Amino acid sequence: MKTTNPMAISQARAKRKPTGGRYISYRKKKQYELGREPSFTKLGKIKVNVIRGMGGNRKLRMLRADTVNLFDPKSKSFKQAKIKTITDNPANRHFIRRNIMTKGSVIDTELGKARITSRPGQDGIINAVLIS
Repeated sequence: MKTTNPMAISQARAKRKPTGGRYISYRKKKQYELGREPSFTKLGKIKVNVIRGMGGNRKLRMLRADTVNLFDPKSKSFKQAKIKTITDNPANRHFIRRNIMTKGSVIDTELGKARITSRPGQDGIINAVLIS
């Protein structure tokens, strides 16, 4: 059974000032200020969620992936490669242990190490550039 959090995630301004005083509210909460939990793209068999965004746009949210579109700057060509593991993540050092991929993560592929250039949780695809 999947439990859901009843509290909505908000990206609106905080109710309190840095000093601790309260801001005077001039309007109610707006639906466009709602946020969502991060997708935390992990290593595994491919799984993508489709989310409706503002204006009816679709957002592809990658939950798991095991392949990458790899750009080789020497030959200036794209190849698809299998991801072995995540070696570095500048977003959060604990993501390495949990095999979570974000933009800027360094991954180990069968063709060598590569840096992720796309946002898997927003784009639904993993693009990377070979660095060694």
